[in-house]
Amino acid sequence: MTGVEAAGSRWSGAGPLLLGVRHHGPGSARAVRAALEAARPRAVLIEGPPEADALIPLAADEEMRPPVALLAHAVDEPGHSAFWPLAEFSPEWVAIRWALEHDVPARFVDLPAAHTLAWRTERPDGDGSAEEGTAEEGTARHPSGVRPPGTDVRIDPLAALAGAAGYDDPERWWEDVVEHRGAGEGDVFAPFLALEEAMGALREAYGGGGRDRDLVREAYMRLQVRSARREFGDAVAVVCGAWHVPALRRRAAVTADRALLKGLPKVRTDMSWVPWTHRRLSRASGYGAGIESPGWYAHLFGVPDRPVERWLTRVAGLLREEDRIVSSAHVIEAVRLAGTLAAMRGRPLPGLSEATDAVRAVMCDGSDVPLALVHDRLVVGDVLGEVPRAAPAVPLQRDLNRLQRRLRLAPEASARELELDLRKETDAGRSRLLHRLRLLGIGWGEPAVSRGSTGTFRETWRLCWEPELSVRVAEAGVWGTTVLAAATARAEADAVAARALAEVTALAEHCLLAELPDALPVVMRVLADRAALDADVGHLAQALPALVRSLRYGDVRGTDTGALAGMAAGLAERIFVGLPPACAALDADAAEEMRRHVDAVHGAVALLGDTSAAVHDGLRARWHGVLRVLSGRDTVPGVLRGRAARLLLDDGEVEQEQAARLMGLALSPGTPPADAAAWVEGFAGGGGGMLLVHDERLLGLFDAWLTGVPREAFTDVLPLLRRTFSAYEPGVRRTLGELVRRGPGQGGGGAGGTAAGVPGFAADLDQERADAVLPVVRLLLGLDGPGPNPVPGSGSGERSGDELAGVAG
Repeated sequence: MTGVEAAGSRWSGAGPLLLGVRHHGPGSARAVRAALEAARPRAVLIEGPPEADALIPLAADEEMRPPVALLAHAVDEPGHSAFWPLAEFSPEWVAIRWALEHDVPARFVDLPAAHTLAWRTERPDGDGSAEEGTAEEGTARHPSGVRPPGTDVRIDPLAALAGAAGYDDPERWWEDVVEHRGAGEGDVFAPFLALEEAMGALREAYGGGGRDRDLVREAYMRLQVRSARREFGDAVAVVCGAWHVPALRRRAAVTADRALLKGLPKVRTDMSWVPWTHRRLSRASGYGAGIESPGWYAHLFGVPDRPVERWLTRVAGLLREEDRIVSSAHVIEAVRLAGTLAAMRGRPLPGLSEATDAVRAVMCDGSDVPLALVHDRLVVGDVLGEVPRAAPAVPLQRDLNRLQRRLRLAPEASARELELDLRKETDAGRSRLLHRLRLLGIGWGEPAVSRGSTGTFRETWRLCWEPELSVRVAEAGVWGTTVLAAATARAEADAVAARALAEVTALAEHCLLAELPDALPVVMRVLADRAALDADVGHLAQALPALVRSLRYGDVRGTDTGALAGMAAGLAERIFVGLPPACAALDADAAEEMRRHVDAVHGAVALLGDTSAAVHDGLRARWHGVLRVLSGRDTVPGVLRGRAARLLLDDGEVEQEQAARLMGLALSPGTPPADAAAWVEGFAGGGGGMLLVHDERLLGLFDAWLTGVPREAFTDVLPLLRRTFSAYEPGVRRTLGELVRRGPGQGGGGAGGTAAGVPGFAADLDQERADAVLPVVRLLLGLDGPGPNPVPGSGSGERSGDELAGVAG
């Protein structure tokens, strides 16, 4: 007897009722509910990991809100995990709910998660993950949808069926043949028989579909179905992916099925319910759950009638919230247009594509910008499920849930910004929690730049709860049973394992932010040991800024930072002693890296002096002495000498006349052009353009040097100069160009613009000198030839004042 004959127009009970479905398909969900109501089976078997059987009763809990997922993770390696997502419109969820409402046993009959996780470990390039197992079997679409019989290729069954029906979009085909068909009309078993017949034809043409693991899964499911039939008779319903139905219908020897399962790898696993999101149900999220529009499918499943009219009303409401003018007339016209488009395209009812086209034309004025908002908020959506408090969870997850309730900081699927005022007890607690979670690798919140106050008593966080964070929580559970204990243990372990001194100082900063008083002594001890043994000035310079930043938290968070202050002062003294020798004889790359260290130390010293002026009296003076040594030592690379001079000028330790003297020495004819250009980069880089704007003496010295650069050296120094000037704001570059064109003192220049005779400026353009730059310009532009009319006697390579404008531009 064939499967169709066994089922008949009404299920006769001669054999199990096989309900082949599309996972996360609302049409399949409605059809499963209608079939179960008609058949009234004594047991319901569902595709899923059997370890989760004990969790099924929780689906009836009032606190359970789909979308949710079954999470399986290895006991010894919690980060090794797999998900089985379920939405309100998933046929499996409907089957679970129906069984619970009618007091019918429900069981999962797929391959155990213990084997699934071990399989994924041993075969990382195998058939896919557990998420794929609950999606459309076969995720890679075959473009033609047709293969000769006997071939075994990896396919997407929906794409193959849609291609055979002449559709280029599987989603549209599924809507036409399933979603637009009313559940319960006529024979409730007919759609399952039709899908079984179609999948049988595909299995004959494609074999196993390119998924070897399916053969093992189907062997296990057949054994489970046999066991259920011995217990309940033939009054058993099986809800599984339609791809598996022909394999479950096929008669196979028990010994053959057991042989396929023999020797499978196995790991110890734990199962739990975790919240899921609509966004994670979409293909674009990286979880192959099989649907591109979960929000649309939830709407189709939830509305009793007139789905298009209700959908377009929701779209209009969303656009009105975004201050777009959308009236009732727009909704009426959009409904008419969607119906017309469906008729023109030969569809039984308007689908998502017709509704989207109607929204674009009527409500969005043909623009895709507001349409993108509709897709993000409604078509996909940010719905976050909930699981009951009684659901099994690792102790760390329970403590996190308790803290979230106490601090009124509920997880949300959509990203949002949270402003915290650390002077308030609740906000301070939220800050501690988020910092501790970050230290544990649970990135629920990420620090963001505050748009308001920049004081140390304010923090801005960007929050977004992703389902995989539940895995991170389970993984972090090895460090402790509470967030505080786990963060403390993790900080201590990270301090001992840290290789670089900067990692330890950053960890000390994190301990202060997260308020981990028990971990801080261990971190400080490791920090003292590493700092005492590390003689590399670069490492010390990398470590100092984070250490000094930590001192600020004593005022706001009430933390005793006395030990940190003494260690920071000692670290700074060691940097002062070792920095001048470390800056000698460096190549260009090493000099640029050291320049960044000098900048970091300069900011740290300023902050350290402000934090405790009494303790660090004279610290800035000693640092300024180091900068003077660097600015005047010929063995120090030009970029460092220029940077030291600039920092001294910014701090008021040298007058403009002294800075002009240092620039004059650095840009003297005896200085190699490359070294002089590096000095300019160090001095004028990082906001130094305003110095040249307001001190035309410095600008004149720079212009005089530039116009005297020899021809053969100009192409070597130009990249350095362009790199310097490219960092300036456009307005600064424009002002510099104007100053160069008109000369100093011609337009009420800056403070130093008093000498009209500064070299490099003239009342009128010197055409002869301007023409001298043409060969270089032609070379830079890739033009053929050296350029017309080279200027005789221009071997000195003098350039016109307009060169500076060209460099600045």
